[in-house]
Amino acid sequence: MTTTLIRAETTTRPTLALGALALGAFGIGLTEFVIVGLLGVIGDDLDISVPTAGLLISGYAAGVAVGAPLMTALGSRVPRKTMLAALMGLFIAGNLLSALAPTYELLLTGRIVAALTHGAFFGIGSVVAAGLVAPDRRAAAIATMFTGLTLANVAGVPLGTALGQAFGWRSTFWAVTVVGVVALLAVVALVPHQSRGENVSLTQQLTVFARPQVWLALSITALGFGAVFAAFTFFEPILTEVTGLPDAAVPWLLVVFGVGLFGGNIVGGRLADRALLPTLIGALTALTVVLVSFALVAGHPIGAVVSVLALGATGFAIVPAVQMRVLDTAGGESALGSAANISAFNIGIAVASWLGAAAIDHGFGLTAPAWIGAALAAAALLTTLFARALERRG
Repeated sequence: MTTTLIRAETTTRPTLALGALALGAFGIGLTEFVIVGLLGVIGDDLDISVPTAGLLISGYAAGVAVGAPLMTALGSRVPRKTMLAALMGLFIAGNLLSALAPTYELLLTGRIVAALTHGAFFGIGSVVAAGLVAPDRRAAAIATMFTGLTLANVAGVPLGTALGQAFGWRSTFWAVTVVGVVALLAVVALVPHQSRGENVSLTQQLTVFARPQVWLALSITALGFGAVFAAFTFFEPILTEVTGLPDAAVPWLLVVFGVGLFGGNIVGGRLADRALLPTLIGALTALTVVLVSFALVAGHPIGAVVSVLALGATGFAIVPAVQMRVLDTAGGESALGSAANISAFNIGIAVASWLGAAAIDHGFGLTAPAWIGAALAAAALLTTLFARALERRG
């Protein structure tokens, strides 16, 4: 009887803890992406232009890039569970400020406060998730946590957008605040205490960035995920003006893209546990092919829809693999290295989106971002092959 209870606890406890981390990831993913569907509503209510409202997106991305290593370093001497709970508390405060903000400036401040928690939560959470399971299941555990992010895209963003359009944009931020409170309670109740790892100074932690393989892994992240967002950023004009689909079809195709994210994340995590670098090489090869195909068939509705699904699947199949790669090269206990990878995700998104916009502005057409994405994916693939060659040479 005792053996049965112990066995049940060891199988159930990690599942519940990963569920708590996934719930936090869901809230963070929701607050990051739901703003896209609310820019017009916010602009009308606060009497600001759409480009000015767009700073609510770029400001958040900047907050993530800066906050990921900063917050992780500041919390390096704090127990991981305590730090995760503190980050969720700050996340709640940021969204509460956004919900109550009477001015654009305070709304932007609330967005940046919430963004400061993003990278550190995923960085520390990845280390915690990997430590909850056996070594051969670490990538799958990280993928489980990131499932919350994919579900935010599949279900959370459409529902949050509909809520904001029906009852005002503040109602969406109130809903995100509630999600944050529930996630905080779940983290406190379900995530077990873990040691802080070695008690090392910030200077010692920064030594991981002296390793070439760490920088190669971060480059793979920025290039690979940038490849996805080079095309994703311009889905709406591509699907309506090139493919010829009605505006009403775009939200449904975003759901299709989200379904691809969900499936690719789960499959990518399981395959990465079996063979990490081969999984990464295969996923990046597939991503390159999908982006080239999308550029070629964007004018055909069926081909475009299939490409959207495939882009989501191949794009997020790389996520648990690159996160695990950074942990392996930086040291499995390096929350700072893990958080830096979240910064790399957002730097890749920002640069790729800028390149796509510049290509369109210079008259290369609406499919140019897909070609740029294919080039970035190919560069990520070559970087991965180079990293593997270096590793084999010792």
